[in-house]
Order: sequence, then structure tokens, then C-alpha cells
Amino acid sequence: MTELSISRRLRGTPYTARLEAAGVKGYTVYNHMLLPTVIDSVQADCAHLKQHVQVWDVSCERQIEVRGPDAEKLVQLMTPRDLSKAQIDQCFYIPVIDERGGMLNDPVAIKLAEDRFWISIADSDVMLWAKGLAYGFRFEVEIDEPDVNILAIQGPKSDELMARVFGEQVHAIRFFRGLWLYFEGQSIYVARSGYSKQGGFEIYLEDRALAEPLWDALFAAGADLNVRQGGPNLIERIESGLLSYGNDMTRENTPFECGLGKFCDVEASIGCVGRDALLREAADGPMRLIRGIAIEGEAVPGCRDPWRLTADGGENAGQVTSAVWSPDMQTNVAIGMVERDFWQIGQGLWVETPDGQRRATVHDLPFTA
Repeated sequence: MTELSISRRLRGTPYTARLEAAGVKGYTVYNHMLLPTVIDSVQADCAHLKQHVQVWDVSCERQIEVRGPDAEKLVQLMTPRDLSKAQIDQCFYIPVIDERGGMLNDPVAIKLAEDRFWISIADSDVMLWAKGLAYGFRFEVEIDEPDVNILAIQGPKSDELMARVFGEQVHAIRFFRGLWLYFEGQSIYVARSGYSKQGGFEIYLEDRALAEPLWDALFAAGADLNVRQGGPNLIERIESGLLSYGNDMTRENTPFECGLGKFCDVEASIGCVGRDALLREAADGPMRLIRGIAIEGEAVPGCRDPWRLTADGGENAGQVTSAVWSPDMQTNVAIGMVERDFWQIGQGLWVETPDGQRRATVHDLPFTA
């Protein structure tokens, strides 16, 4: 069996020992850290997530902290989303783009104070981009990566579990809002957010000494709720239309191509790097677009490399970037980047899988049974 070679460059988390004691079966590497991917099986983990509540170690969602008088100017420079009306303790899903409008990341930005932001990043080294912009524009800011290790509590029973550990105040937290709550006398930031459509929270733990006590408290409080370990689930995220940076979108794609146009206020975000490129694209429309793809036949293998999409006449129609068998949908569900001439819902295509050519149909996101 192939194993990961653990070194200082591949960091564990303060929850790794608890996960390994529970028998985690799979990891991936994300922001130079371990991210658990399979506890029982992808199928069983998905079914449990939809019915109960799970505790996810997502410490790999590293925080880039930007603080200082020019903090908001720098964050606005990085994204075409207008942050001028951002409120304290509000979370914003933001495309981060380069000078050509290409996607560098799709993090959640949290405004903790007028002069302090956390940028909860997907899998890419955004801190280097932020530091380069700050230096080039001579902004008065400090940028670093605080040791914040997130636990995500996800699933339909997440409110009940969180209330048992943090108190009834959790019910007052609105979606994409946060609140400082207390655990063992220490203040911890809690937001109603997470990388699933099943509902839940993310706990931003700053004190590593509390990691295992917090983990144990959640499992003790949730014993009758059928709480268990989990992680971002491939089936659930594809069904829900949740994109994965580095898989479904890269620097070669713009926010408009990724279906993120509603997060691009290109007229208002005057200071954004790459704004001119997005203004041109907004006028002409994107040449390709993220779509759901339903693939016929038996369960497909994992989509390690993109699978080519073609039209009936053999024309290139795009590529599939993530795919998996959905037990609830009883078909293979996938996410792909589809060319303009072929992205209409219901369009029939062909997809080149490692098992051979399959018939496929363009589908809206999210998938619904």
C-alpha cells in the first residue's frame, strides 16, 4: 500500500491523533496539510452526512490574516466582489483573481474588525499574492498565517450538537455570519458555514491546547445524535454543485466561467486587480461555463485527469473535472467546463472516461433527484 511520507512540509493537525484512533481510511494533501477524505467509505460517509451530524477536521482551510489601516483596501484589490458594505462578523465568498481575471482561489473572507480580516483559503498559496500586492502598493498592513485550526460541524443535527456544547446562542447565528462563543472559558469564533449543503458551522480554534478537549466534548455531547467523524464528501459536493479549486477551476478560468458572476461587482469594485479583463468578459459573455454532467452507465472510476467532452460531430465540447456515482441519483454525477455552443441544459455529449466513451447529458447545478 502506498503511503504518504510525513515531514515538516506536510503538516498534521491538532486533531490528527483523534482521527487516526478512529480509523480514518484516506487523506489528501491540501494547503500542505492532511485533509481526511474517507472514514468508512465515500458512499457510507455521504449517507450519514445527509441524515445525522459529522465533525470534520478542516484545519487545512488556512487563514490568511490581513490587519492594519489598509486591510480592506488590500482585500478589495484581490477580489471583484464589492466589499464596501461589509459588516463586522460577516462572511463573504470571494473570487480571488489575477491581473488577467484568472481564478487564484475562492476563499471565504471574514471581516473581524474594521482593520482585520481572515481569508479562509482553498488550496493555493494566496498569502504570497497578498504579500506581493501589499508590497507593490505600499499598503500599511501586516499579513501572516495564524495557527487557526477549523472543525466543521455538518449535517441536519448540527444545530442541536452545537447548542449542547456552546449554548443556545448558536441558533441566533445567521448563514455566513459569525459570533464569538466560549468553550472552557476561552473565546472561539464560530460561523454558520461549511463545505456542504447539509447545514452546519465552522469553529475557528486558535488555541491548540483546546483541540482535543473540544473534539471530545463534541463527541460526548452528540452520542445520541449518531455523531461521527467525517470530511468533505465527493458525492455530496458534486450533487450540491460545490466547486473545488484546482480541480473544477484553475487560474485558466475566470469567475464568470465558474458560474460566480453573482460575486463579481465589476462596476463597483474599482480597485480590483483584473477588473478591466472582467469588464470585457462581462460585455461579451464567457466562452465556456461550469455545468453539471450526468454520465450514463456503471460507476465511473475517479477523475484524476480531465476527461474530454465531445459533441456528436466530434467537436470539442469541454472537459469533465470531477465525477462519482451517486446512489441517490442512481447515475454518475459530474462537474465540467463546457464550451458555449454546447452548454445548454439537456445537451447530449460524449465523455472519454478511462473505461471508454460514455453518453453524457449537460445538467444544471445543483443536481436534484
